[in-house]
Amino acid sequence: MDPAPGKDPVVIFGAGPAGLTAGLELTRRGVPVVILEKTSRVGGIARTDEYRGYRFDIGGHRFFTKVPWVMEFWKEMMGPDFLERERLSHIFYRGKFFRYPVKPWDVLEKLGVLEAGRCFASYLWAQVRPRPGEETFEDYIVNHFGERLFRHFFKAYTEKVWGIPCAEIRAAWAAQRIKGMSILGMLQAMLNPDEAKFVSLIERFHYPRLGPGMMWERVAGRIVSSGLGEIRLETEPAALRREKGLAVAAEARSASGARTTIPCRAVISSMPLRELLPLVDPPLGEEALRAAARLHYRDFLTVALIVNKPELFADTWIYVHDPSVQMGRMQNFKNWSPDMVPDPRTTCVGLEYFLFDTDPMWSWPDERLVALGSEELSRLGLARKQDILDGTVVRMPKAYPTYDRDYEAAMPAVRSALAGIGNLYPVGRNGMHKYNNQDHAMVTAKMAVENIFGAAHDIWAVNADDLYHEEVARELAGKVR
Repeated sequence: MDPAPGKDPVVIFGAGPAGLTAGLELTRRGVPVVILEKTSRVGGIARTDEYRGYRFDIGGHRFFTKVPWVMEFWKEMMGPDFLERERLSHIFYRGKFFRYPVKPWDVLEKLGVLEAGRCFASYLWAQVRPRPGEETFEDYIVNHFGERLFRHFFKAYTEKVWGIPCAEIRAAWAAQRIKGMSILGMLQAMLNPDEAKFVSLIERFHYPRLGPGMMWERVAGRIVSSGLGEIRLETEPAALRREKGLAVAAEARSASGARTTIPCRAVISSMPLRELLPLVDPPLGEEALRAAARLHYRDFLTVALIVNKPELFADTWIYVHDPSVQMGRMQNFKNWSPDMVPDPRTTCVGLEYFLFDTDPMWSWPDERLVALGSEELSRLGLARKQDILDGTVVRMPKAYPTYDRDYEAAMPAVRSALAGIGNLYPVGRNGMHKYNNQDHAMVTAKMAVENIFGAAHDIWAVNADDLYHEEVARELAGKVR
């Protein structure tokens, strides 16, 4: 039973996948919740934006999991609106489109026999003489794929995404996203896609008919319609009061500046750790605050272009490794779902740029960014400038927690400080500074709810790579049902 019965709600910071999952699970158990969301929309980075009837993601969001209750949750929410899609994606590099997941014969044809042979020799050499320690992302990739494949297919794109050299990105990021992946693993996945253990290699996935935001808007609707849930948009946490090792109240600040105090029985937080720790009152101490300030994030913007063509390319998305353009990836939303586009004679593509919010480009006017996106799409030969009818821009700050040297040094002090507040539960990507997918965020949220009711799950143990091994997924699903 609830260890803290009464009328006080659980306060949830953030209405992304983690916060909304926690909210729905709690209201289903009869517990009141108040969700504070800084923006005007639910869904976090998994929301769907709309412009002139065209819907587009903040990035692309595949719905794939090997955790059974997560898939059941999704299907319950979406019903017939949960489409099954076939993945088609390419890497654009050196003016050519390489299939991804990589197909050996495709690489052989496009790199040429001589260079392909050099790549394989480089891979063999890495198996004989691996780099010791694997402290960085570069070490990890070179050891698993060889130096030449690292430079062809990993270095340029990864540095576009993160804005720092691969030699500075910590190996923890590789362990989080692609642990165990190798050339042999990719060959096995190619020969038997249904048994692929790595999310980046799967060939089929689900997708809501009107984008991922459709999922989270429905979850939000159920929370509110339960009569136990309140979602306050354009409202952010302003303080977290604690007494005797427990959170006792949250202070909320609306867009107008009005402040309200919400007594609480527990707090579930998916807000960035760098922003959470300074809110705690009394303060957590200088060491913890200095550590939180050392956590960094990569920001992200999408330039969505409406193109006067019924078809541009068959891919759902394309990774753009080529250094001749600044975009890092592009999405073709019509290929995710035809209903994302109101006029079938047109197409909507999302060009993705990875930035820091201190970069000058982040503050460019939308018109300049739309012009840049139009120029780059034309330069890649995918559309003519005269066919681009319109465009818009969406910025997403703190989209990706960064795994740099500061992260490794900071997290022990951050986690130690948070452990001193017994009813505060960090969840989700930014809430734990872990580059997890939305199904992992949901798992952390459900574990937090279970812990409020007396379970003892180690939420920090939820890692992206582990959940894609079926035996681990089954064990975890059994624990959190």
